[in-house]
Amino acid sequence: MQPSAVPELAHTHARPIHWVATATALAGVVALSSVLGPGPAKAAPPPGPQTKSAPAPLSTPDSADVEFPLECGPVKVVVKEKASGDLDGDGLPETVAVVHCDSPMGTPPDGVYVVTRAAGSSEPRVVATLADPEDRTNVDDFAVRDGEVHATLFGYSSADVPNCCPDVRESVKWGWENGAFVRSTPSDARSV
Repeated sequence: MQPSAVPELAHTHARPIHWVATATALAGVVALSSVLGPGPAKAAPPPGPQTKSAPAPLSTPDSADVEFPLECGPVKVVVKEKASGDLDGDGLPETVAVVHCDSPMGTPPDGVYVVTRAAGSSEPRVVATLADPEDRTNVDDFAVRDGEVHATLFGYSSADVPNCCPDVRESVKWGWENGAFVRSTPSDARSV
């Protein structure tokens, strides 16, 4: 074994005096930071004229707390998609939910429902059915934009078309007019 070319350094072995010096230096830093640190926090507002804060924003109705008008038998109701916005211009947000039964096989038809709260109530409720599951449609490209509900509906031209293979594709939107939701079809609606 070859001896080291560098002599042993004295500070590689900690002695009690080293620990005392480190503790003293640390105590000095803590004491100095408390003297030079920021002032105490104040919980009370400063004296003078006060401005009122804006009211808390209203939360959107939660579609999980709603009983949808959908008969699913032994399976549960599934909220496939949801989006929120002020649809009727009253300043209160509504939630639009795409809902279907949790079928173990196939693709169950979707329903599109508008959920809101009555003024002064905390309980959400369904106020409109935009697409009924009995119409045998499935919803895609769903969104709430500019106070309107937009979706692409896939459906069937007749009862003879198998459930696996919708043959009609329709782009639709619903807007609030004269106290009701009115469905319209933009010019790009087409069959599959």
